[in-house]
Amino acid sequence: MTAVLDHLAIGTPNLTDGWELFGGVLGGTWAYGMDSPGYWWGQLRFAAGPKIELLTPTGGPDAAFLERFLAARGAGPHHFNFLVSDIGATLARVRALGIEPVGVNLGNPHWQEAFLHPRNAHGIVIQVAQQAGEPAADTPPAGLPAPAARTSFGLIEHHVGDLPGATRLFTEALDGRLEAAGDDTAELTWPGGKRIRLVRKEGLPLGGLLHHVRFTRSGGAFTTQDQERAGLLAKRLGLTVELAG
Repeated sequence: MTAVLDHLAIGTPNLTDGWELFGGVLGGTWAYGMDSPGYWWGQLRFAAGPKIELLTPTGGPDAAFLERFLAARGAGPHHFNFLVSDIGATLARVRALGIEPVGVNLGNPHWQEAFLHPRNAHGIVIQVAQQAGEPAADTPPAGLPAPAARTSFGLIEHHVGDLPGATRLFTEALDGRLEAAGDDTAELTWPGGKRIRLVRKEGLPLGGLLHHVRFTRSGGAFTTQDQERAGLLAKRLGLTVELAG
């Protein structure tokens, strides 16, 4: 069985900021998206690395989880998604680490999912899902600007209170390859240029905090205008973005 980091999801009440940052500045191109009960989601892909997913509530009782998140902290990183080839085997490995998944829904053969609570997943929701085929790309949203020059989504830096525990979760249950490890850091990779750097920090809420993400433009440097625009939009999205060229 395999597990691969697929995307980082960001909750926001304003999709325009996300489209402008990840499409208009960072060159993300439309992958797919649709309405789900209580929320709408859409994903952008990059030259390498995980996708970015934007989530926004659309009302009704099924929107409560996202509305609570936005009310408590505003826009910001909501979850990591890992696509797995055998969700039953993945959940067994999660439970072997002493973590009980929540929101387990295996009734739909096309999309089976479960979640790890931030208290057990070092400060961020982790979604594991098994899907039967990739969703078909549909019409991009009207607010998505023409993409800028493409970039690679090369790094997620995540700060955690329990570095050994986080490393075990991402390697033993979620198939991360441990590329480098020290007393205070661990570098984990998955196929397709997907990378998480874990950094030990004490006193973090729920035991962890997504610190920043890094995008690289291989064909040239980001302009000063790019840097300024990205910083403003990222702040509105509750995110810190590092641009490298």
